[in-house]
Amino acid sequence: MKLLQTLLLPSLEWKNDHGRLAPADAELVFAFGIREIIESPDIYQELKKRFPAAHIALASTSGNLADQIIDDSGVLCTALRMEKSRTRAEVANLSSHPDLETLCAHLADVLAADDLRHVFVLSDGSSVNGTELSNTFNSKLPPQVTLSGGLAGDGTAFSKTVVGLDSVPTTGTIVAIGFYGNVELAFGSAGGWSGFGPERLVTRSEGNCLHELDGQPALHLYKTYLGSQAAGLPASALRFPLRVSQGENTPFIVRTILSIDEDANTMTFAGDVPEGAKVQLMRASYEDLIDGAQSAAEQAELPGAELVLCVSCVGRRIVLGQRTEEELESVRAAFGDSPVIGGFYSYGELAPSGHQLESQLHNQTMTITSFREV
Repeated sequence: MKLLQTLLLPSLEWKNDHGRLAPADAELVFAFGIREIIESPDIYQELKKRFPAAHIALASTSGNLADQIIDDSGVLCTALRMEKSRTRAEVANLSSHPDLETLCAHLADVLAADDLRHVFVLSDGSSVNGTELSNTFNSKLPPQVTLSGGLAGDGTAFSKTVVGLDSVPTTGTIVAIGFYGNVELAFGSAGGWSGFGPERLVTRSEGNCLHELDGQPALHLYKTYLGSQAAGLPASALRFPLRVSQGENTPFIVRTILSIDEDANTMTFAGDVPEGAKVQLMRASYEDLIDGAQSAAEQAELPGAELVLCVSCVGRRIVLGQRTEEELESVRAAFGDSPVIGGFYSYGELAPSGHQLESQLHNQTMTITSFREV
């Protein structure tokens, strides 16, 4: 695998080239940037000019991860060319399909092949239920094919998110990239959050829209816990996600709010909050979150790894503040000097968890996918 990591500034200047791949030889480029920059037609035209033969997968973010640095100044490009395997990139938009399940099933079918090893997904982060997305791919892909990726971000604005393939990115778009042949992968996923306060029963919900907890309006109850910070919703909720438990023998998942409806007293999350589940508020210290990133990196360690893609939640960045880069430093320490490390801060993370190969939607986690050709 040959790689090049570089940064495109809004002035259309390039800087910080790192790697041995000639831009003209790239077959695939991951292009991550804050929405106001990456949805510019001029930016896309410059990307296509520098990488004329490549598929370019673009996603808006809540921050770009380049090695041990967080960068919001431009578009972080991680370009690659496989030497012993191949990739295929496909795109679909919700406007062209009756529902999300149909769209995801279409992408899974188009990518299907005997030598498909992995699918990396970049999805709209504002209008997509990440649980439905991951469940559909899991059901359509063969058991040995893994899935990871993330939901695009929009800082803490929660206005809109955009994704694209070989075009200016738009809302409602999902890009799926297949990796085929002689490629080996490893995954990590960890948070560092801990629960506090009483557990509440989800007494009414519809998919990822939470209506009632213990028979009370969910948003009203949540605001009671947030106190003065409730005025900053939905962004302030990133500091206090929900722990969702569906049974004693089922691992808990973390969910964070995407939007609120004051009139209906409801909250919409990045993934499902099922009726009958028990939920609890969560919080974390700096050290807890950094330890979580280290744990994810250790899970994803792969001897000879060439590319490491990190997707971390915007809520972690908000809590860590000026110490955010410490979680990136822990990833670099685990993998050593060799691999190229890139990624973004998201509204949701997709990765296998623990010893399970099936992917699921995570919130408030650091997820890592490491690649090498064999």
